[in-house]
Amino acid sequence: MTKARQALALLASLACCYAVAALGAVASASARDFYADLAKPAWSPPGWIFGPVWTVLYTLMAIAAWLIWRQRGFNSEPGPLTLFALQLAANGLWSWLFFAWRLGAWSTFEIAILWLLIIATTISFARIDRLAAALMVPYLAWVTFAAALCHKIWSLNPNVLR
Repeated sequence: MTKARQALALLASLACCYAVAALGAVASASARDFYADLAKPAWSPPGWIFGPVWTVLYTLMAIAAWLIWRQRGFNSEPGPLTLFALQLAANGLWSWLFFAWRLGAWSTFEIAILWLLIIATTISFARIDRLAAALMVPYLAWVTFAAALCHKIWSLNPNVLR
């Protein structure tokens, strides 16, 4: 495999992850005011922290997927990269459920599914490349925190988040 092909694949992986980030940003275009007006637990981080954290996480996820692609490609064993694509789609959907459509119950249910998909992806990555799996761990940790936060915010705002 040439270095040019590897570089192109890394760029494609980054582009896919950042495209999902962009779709989430579209869904959360009015998130600043909406999030500021919600009742939140004391342990809720300030709204400005989410952008930088997600930028790092999407970068780590893209590198992890690229490492798996380098090891196995798409054709020899599509399972791990299929799981990755599924969790990435679930990730993008959450912003729409919570911020755009303001569906608290659905966003809480969906983030639990996302969490399970991240675990499955991380386990499947670990069987191929330990570094790829390790790069998924901060993402899993953040989504674990985000799931608890999502549930708590939903319970504190039942009239705003259906």
